[in-house]
Amino acid sequence: MTPGTISVAKELTKLKLGLIKDGLDFKARLPMGRAGAPDEVARVALVLASQASSYVTGALIPVDGGFLSS
Repeated sequence: MTPGTISVAKELTKLKLGLIKDGLDFKARLPMGRAGAPDEVARVALVLASQASSYVTGALIPVDGGFLSS
């Protein structure tokens, strides 16, 4: 949960149907079927900051649960 998602959740309690539809559309597009957690992004950053990625250059690593490929 981030400040942005928390504010959207508060708006949902006001029954803003457009936001509910947007949220359902977004979730339907996630191949993993769930939102990511901050530690999932942090783990990729940790690998890139470590010697485990010493031969990695100029790579784009999406950490989006497959969102860009759907």
